[in-house]
Amino acid sequence: MKTIDLAGGQLPAPSLISGQMRINQMSPAEIRAMTDAALAAGITMFDHADIYGGSTHFCEDRWASALELTPGARAELILQTKTGIRKDGGTYFDFSAEHIEESVNGSLTALRTDYLDVLLLHRPDALMEPDEIAGAFDQLSQKGKVRHFGVSNFTPWQIELLQRSVNQPLVANQIQLSITHCPTIGAGLASNMAGLDQSIERGAGLVEYCQLHSITLQAWSPFQAGFFTGSFLGDLQNWGPLNQVLDRLAAHYQVEPIAIATAWILRHPANMQVVLGTTDRSRITAAAAGSQIQLTRSQWYELVRAANYTVP
Repeated sequence: MKTIDLAGGQLPAPSLISGQMRINQMSPAEIRAMTDAALAAGITMFDHADIYGGSTHFCEDRWASALELTPGARAELILQTKTGIRKDGGTYFDFSAEHIEESVNGSLTALRTDYLDVLLLHRPDALMEPDEIAGAFDQLSQKGKVRHFGVSNFTPWQIELLQRSVNQPLVANQIQLSITHCPTIGAGLASNMAGLDQSIERGAGLVEYCQLHSITLQAWSPFQAGFFTGSFLGDLQNWGPLNQVLDRLAAHYQVEPIAIATAWILRHPANMQVVLGTTDRSRITAAAAGSQIQLTRSQWYELVRAANYTVP
């Protein structure tokens, strides 16, 4: 398993992360088997969120209850969770110090652990007060409850605004990214082209910004065609040319197409991580094989073209 230097080298981490959003209906035995498959593939980082499941902290509690980790086993894992989205009274965002600290305490209880390796702010809160967040982060850091902090779905300027107040470096930004959903990369490819929608920079140079500031990009929904619109893998009706290339490269490298889709993200010099949302053990194993594949430049760009992006 390829590793990356998360948190400026303070937290060596696998290039793939096992996401736990969909475990709410799995049995303890199924959760253990899924986790064992991830560990066997070298995936030692697990991604949670306080809102995953039928109620607050539901999936966190279900995962920890199923595994019953010993302190020694816990120390071998990297646990990441997210906070900031609330569902009571309708979906909205809450980065108040009170909610952040309450949520972290709930996550620690649910996950049966004394500390979180990484805490992410889940989605930008337009009403966030950076100084208030900084106070909450300081408290959590000083008490040893959270070791590293980051964000999810943030723009560069939102990160700048927050980092101006926060004393800890923001080490990660989790964003939706796949071959078919990569506007942050596509805009750079088509820079300075008039009349092409792809050339419009909607991410404000997010990929380059994170590279400049040593912020690890974590790609969620790495096989989704769009925003929860289904996977492009095997979808010949909508993504026929892309699947033809994926299948051919998979045969060349003697892996499954999902490994090639994974390798495409990991080939980028930003040293991203891929968050696997699947609960299927065979897909976890197959995707993990992509960590060992170094696509050539021509292969990487061929996949971009097959995904309907313009390469001038």
